[in-house]
Amino acid sequence: MENIKIDFHIHTSISDGTDTPEELLKKLLKEKINSFSVTDHDSVKSAKVFKEIFNENNFDNKFKYITGVEFACRDSNGKYHILGYNYNPDSGMINELCDKAHEYREYKVKKRIELLEEEYNIVFPEEEIDNLMKLDNPGKPHIGNMMVKYGYAKTRDEAINDYINKLSYREKYIGPVEVIEAVLKADGIPILAHPSFGSGRECITGKEMDDRIKHLLEFGLKGVEAFYSGFDKKLRDENLYFADKYNLFVTAGSDYHGNNKSVKLGDTGCDYKNLNKGLKNFLDTLR
Repeated sequence: MENIKIDFHIHTSISDGTDTPEELLKKLLKEKINSFSVTDHDSVKSAKVFKEIFNENNFDNKFKYITGVEFACRDSNGKYHILGYNYNPDSGMINELCDKAHEYREYKVKKRIELLEEEYNIVFPEEEIDNLMKLDNPGKPHIGNMMVKYGYAKTRDEAINDYINKLSYREKYIGPVEVIEAVLKADGIPILAHPSFGSGRECITGKEMDDRIKHLLEFGLKGVEAFYSGFDKKLRDENLYFADKYNLFVTAGSDYHGNNKSVKLGDTGCDYKNLNKGLKNFLDTLR
């Protein structure tokens, strides 16, 4: 456990981050983060890409790399983000789930572009839309960047908050039970990402949080991301309380997206001098 520095929630250009895998590795070295996971949305591609990079560059003595993925899901109890760790990227079930989630993602992007034109007369060149749909994981940040490029908004945040998030349509989501089952079948560890944050700026605490965790435990949830860049001490302590109450793994992640968010790489709020029991247990399973 000596000299450990971790970040288990990172996004690259494979989804909605701006750093390529190679650029990310350089930054990890600079920040002295030696144990990490890339959790690109709805995709196990990063797991295969990083395996190739490690094989070619002999990075095994510099990093402990953990396969990761993040899925947005929803059921009758609300919206969740589920992280999958240390899974087999060749698992058929998790690849099928990624394909399904990607199909839903493409539907949402097309619907948003259609509604932006209908409701706000925001129109993009067909070539831009074609390039957008060719991305591994197109999403709101990419549309927001296009709105800034063509003068419809001053910043990406303005584009997302004042326009994209106000669009109303019937969204498609995979369910948390599907995600947890797929991760477990791939010999992975399903973790509830930033548990206190559900949809958008929604903040969930107290009994509602307790009920959500118990609900997901029925499907096989194994842990919570209690150390998170967006948590203050109160939220962090509450999540650590629930982890202890239900004997869950604890993970730590920044949710770094490169230039697409102001979050800093390695900003997890983790106390390395006094590692939490749930986090120690999680790290032990990765050895």
